[in-house]
This record gives sequence, C-alpha cells and structure tokens, in this order.
Amino acid sequence: MPELPEVEVTRRGLLDQLPGRTVVGIAVSGHRLRTLMPRRLLHEHILQHRILTIDRRAKYLLVRLDGGAVLVIHLGMTGKLGLLDGNTPRHRHDHLILTLDNGKQVRLNDSRRFGAVMVWPAEAAENAESAFSDREGIEPLGSEFTAAHLHRLADRKTTPVKSLLMNGRLIAGIGNIYANEILFASRIHPATPAGRLALADWQRVMAESQRILQLAIATGGSTIADFLNATGHPGYFQLHFQVYGHEHLPCPRCGLAIVKTALAGRATYFCPACQPPW
Repeated sequence: MPELPEVEVTRRGLLDQLPGRTVVGIAVSGHRLRTLMPRRLLHEHILQHRILTIDRRAKYLLVRLDGGAVLVIHLGMTGKLGLLDGNTPRHRHDHLILTLDNGKQVRLNDSRRFGAVMVWPAEAAENAESAFSDREGIEPLGSEFTAAHLHRLADRKTTPVKSLLMNGRLIAGIGNIYANEILFASRIHPATPAGRLALADWQRVMAESQRILQLAIATGGSTIADFLNATGHPGYFQLHFQVYGHEHLPCPRCGLAIVKTALAGRATYFCPACQPPW
C-alpha cells in the first residue's frame, strides 16, 4: 500500500505539471472503487476548472480547483496516479481519467480498486476538509510531531508501539514498511507497550521517523510490487531497507538473523539483539 512517502512523491511529481492546467474532459471506468465514483460532482465541480495546486493530508491527495472545489484521491493498496499523453492506450484498470487543456491526461489506475475518489464542492469544501482533517492523526513531517507529543499520545497505553505508529487516527501516513524501519533504527522492539517508552525513546522515534521518511521521499518511495510515480517510474527506497523483507538475513548492525513475526496481523521484522523485548 502506498504510504506517506509514496503519496508525497506522487504529489510532487504532479505539482510540476498540473497547476495552471484546466480539466477539459473526464472519463470513468464504471467500476466501483472503495466508494462510488462521484460522476455528477466530477462533471459539476471539476470539469472546465483550472487546477491551482495539489496538497497532501495523511495518505490523501487534495487537488484544489479555481472554483473552490477540491478533488480528493486516495491510492488505496495498488493505486497509481500518472500523467500520460492523451493518445496512450487506455489500460484495463484506469478508473478515472482527467484530460487537460494541453492534451495530457491524469489517470488513476487501481487494479484492486481499494482507492477512493471524492469531490468537495466549493460551498462545502472548508467544512468537509476540517472534518476530514480532524479524523486524521498528526503529520510526521509537521510541527506537531515532537517527542513530547508522542509521549503524551502513548501515555498509559498498552498498545504495541508499532501499532501506535500505524494508527492513522493518531499519526498520519506511517504504514507497515516504515514502522518496521523506524523501530529498527530506534532500537525499540515493535511489541513494546507504547506507554512504557520514556521521553528519550520517543525522541529517537521522532528523529528516525523524519529521517527515514525524508530519505524515502528523496529516493522516490518504495516499490515492492505496484507503486510507480507520476511519470511511471519505480521508487528506490527498498534498496535502503534494513529489516523489512529481510527475514533470515544478517542484521546490518550485529549480524544476527532478522526475525519475522506477525503483530496485529501485519508482517513485522526486527533484530532480536538490537531490539530486545522490553
């Protein structure tokens, strides 16, 4: 599933090309995604409007139009948002196509159809965005993401620290890949009860989260199976993985074999020496 770095990489790739362009055509596949495709709203509030900018909140892209409406896109598990020439043959899983006034097309391709497309009309956009943002956690690259804030979020919680990092209602955008890597870099066992961590532990988690996420963005995100950026190229952060997917391989620090287990139903990788149980 695309996590924060992959969504941010997509946003930055489109941000170079989309602002100033007008949407002159809209086509949809007819298939349902995680939610129904808002055909009427797309034609009423997106068609013939100019794109101003693209923002990101958590794992969502917010495309802002000159009339005040906002097109909201979630990539789901296998979604890719790409910019292609208008004469590129349509692919089987292209579920939304926005034709621009320069002949280019923005296409949402999603083979498993767990993505989502929403439209906030101009008159409702401010309230809709406020309610939406309130449901999402703090941004790991934002000013609220401090050791003290994390320490407060975890206070008296018995939830494993890995599960807390992946709880999108508390912290936005950190999925399974990056939670594994962050905890290894922080030398914290993923099953450690979050409430037992001291402020100094959260200081390491905060610093390593920001370092790893920024490196992942700089290297184009992680391509495990499906992810491609807006120009159709894979990311390369997977070349920097220290533990994720490295079961039985030697720990890059101590040489002991990396262990794989399941935690809250998610594949979890750690070094038993560098990340001892609490």
